Amino acid sequence: MRIDPHTHSSCSDGTDTPAELMAAAARAGLDVVGLTDHDTTDGWAEAAAAVGPTGVTLLRGTEISCAADGVTLHLLAYLFDPADPDLVRSLARSRSSRATRARDMVERLAEDYPVAWQDVLDQAGGAVTIGRPHIADALVAAGSFPDRSAAFAGPLATSSPYYVRHWALDPVEACVLVRAAGGVPVAAHPRAATRQRRLVPDETFAAMAEAGLAALEVDHRDHGPAQREAAHRLARRLGLGESGSSDYHGTGKPNRLGENLMPPALLEQIVAEGRLALVTPAD
Repeated sequence: MRIDPHTHSSCSDGTDTPAELMAAAARAGLDVVGLTDHDTTDGWAEAAAAVGPTGVTLLRGTEISCAADGVTLHLLAYLFDPADPDLVRSLARSRSSRATRARDMVERLAEDYPVAWQDVLDQAGGAVTIGRPHIADALVAAGSFPDRSAAFAGPLATSSPYYVRHWALDPVEACVLVRAAGGVPVAAHPRAATRQRRLVPDETFAAMAEAGLAALEVDHRDHGPAQREAAHRLARRLGLGESGSSDYHGTGKPNRLGENLMPPALLEQIVAEGRLALVTPAD
């Protein structure tokens, strides 16, 4: 069984609509795909409607923005109740803060680059969660950079003077909220050193494990051999499962569907512990 549990649609910072993502998953030979847009569940219904036509089972989730002592960490949450009031409130606050942060960054960038807030909104289209990828797209459209990756390596980097932080949940609190909503939390790319200067310490992951963290995403494009080994050792020490994914964003990133996969046994655990069920072609 080929399971890619971490992908994004145009509801956040991917370029495929949820239905297009499901079709792409079928072409990639996936049996199961997880739709995990940033801080939103808005793509779930469209993706679920495409399960029958594509024959690909849908794992519903989201990628929650977290931060511990100023260090960013993303938490994948699977099969939770999307109407849980505490989680809904936290996701809405994160989306609002992301949008405010993006506007502030554009104001800084506009002093040196040909970009305006309307340009970012035009690139975001119908996205519910607006973030740095949409600013990158606006910079690319203006001819300032060849692609998103170049923009992120330049003025959109966390070390850049144009960078602005946004509000994010504490990752331990996020694990508690996800479990209370009937979901299963998995830490995304926990050792992706290329993304930021500092990494979340092992002690934080230990506290997250106590709060219900189920697994670490070990196999990820942003993890080299050393980072994968470090994540593997940490998962073993804390008794956590080990996942893998593409973190697919359509044409927004070079990541390809199915390039890393989740073990079927971990999916079985998530289904057993989650409040929702998978959406299957037989439904």
